[in-house]
Amino acid sequence: MKLASRALALTLVAASGLTSTGVFAQTQTTDPKTRQRQVTTSDQDKNTRKSAPSAPGADRLEPDETSRPPADVPDETQANRQEQMSEAAAIEPYYNNFFSTYRLGPEDVISVNVFGQDRYSRSGIVIPPSGRVSLALIPGGIFVNGKTVDQVANIIAKKYEEYLIDPQVSVSLDKAASYRYSVIGDVAQPGIKLMQHRMTVTEALAEAGGVLATGSKSGVVVLRRQNNGMLAQIPVNVSKIYKGQLADNTYLVPGDQIIVPGNKLKTLYKIMSFTPILSFARIFTGVGF
Repeated sequence: MKLASRALALTLVAASGLTSTGVFAQTQTTDPKTRQRQVTTSDQDKNTRKSAPSAPGADRLEPDETSRPPADVPDETQANRQEQMSEAAAIEPYYNNFFSTYRLGPEDVISVNVFGQDRYSRSGIVIPPSGRVSLALIPGGIFVNGKTVDQVANIIAKKYEEYLIDPQVSVSLDKAASYRYSVIGDVAQPGIKLMQHRMTVTEALAEAGGVLATGSKSGVVVLRRQNNGMLAQIPVNVSKIYKGQLADNTYLVPGDQIIVPGNKLKTLYKIMSFTPILSFARIFTGVGF
């Protein structure tokens, strides 16, 4: 009986061993194929991702990619942007130079700011004809005519050193009203104009409404007062500037006078205006002209 039990136990153990061996063998034989299928699938996924079209905007520049322009912007647009940036960079120094070198005069409006001291600050100061403005704790005020805003700020800072420790003073030009020029002749709106930024002759003519049909664009003259009191004539061929044949680099200074003379058409108009008078004289006197 014991022998039969041992034989049965050995039989069961052998059967279980064969089963485990079969399972292990099956695992060993099937895993490489599974791994091969997985590798093949991953390669197909990579190829699919490579061949798939990129999403809209995928070729746009990242914030740190400045070496190449965006592919979705036309070349013409890029060229216009670069031209506008270069023009702005070329014009900006002239405007900055105008305000930094501007000499104050009557009717200009300035503001004085003392950092951290509102009681000493003052805004909207209209410079009187005398050129002297009044400020707190400065008897008699300060004379500002003919000075730049930086010079005025330095003067005020020195005055306030008696009352404040290291005063930080800044003066700003709120309105430029003392720089004037005049345009006379054959323009739409002749008269005296304000120069609130550095201007060329063509800009001044545009401010005056442009040259009339009877005006000579090629005969424009700028009269400028010299140190000796004499007026110098500066010819400006505006016609060639408009055609792009000359550079627009004749800038005005305060007190300039722009004269736009008449052309041949204006002379013809004058002759035609005298025709009725001549005809009446011929009829009245019976004398031929």
